[in-house]
Amino acid sequence: MSEKTLAAFPARRKARKRAVDVLYEAEQRDQPIRQVLDARRRLAMSDPQMPGIPAYTMTLVTGVAEHLDPIDEAIDACLDGWELDRLPAVDRNILRVGAYELLHGDEPVDAAVAISEAVKIADVLCGADSPSFINGVLQSVAKLKGTSG
Repeated sequence: MSEKTLAAFPARRKARKRAVDVLYEAEQRDQPIRQVLDARRRLAMSDPQMPGIPAYTMTLVTGVAEHLDPIDEAIDACLDGWELDRLPAVDRNILRVGAYELLHGDEPVDAAVAISEAVKIADVLCGADSPSFINGVLQSVAKLKGTSG
């Protein structure tokens, strides 16, 4: 993890980061995304030591789950010389959250904001090359919908 911390993240970025956590956990456990999200929600309600699940995290995770195939297809179409399933799992799930906001989000999020937020999360969670890689891929995804930022 980077020397940068999550403590200074604004609430919306923390919700995005939490969405990445849930998606990553579902992938690592090979469990349905909604099942992991429900388990995290129940745990947060029953254990006062566990942080709650922000409403925007719920929106992002359920949105990614609902649109996973088209999201993955859009990302895959924008990978130059890479395969989605060969990317590091954290990078892949940051891309999924960003692509959901760009292509399918119910709440309007400016493309530049969605991309910037994904890059900032990658800057904390991923290796040194990931932020610029994620930026480039999400710029391409935004162009697919004509919303480049």
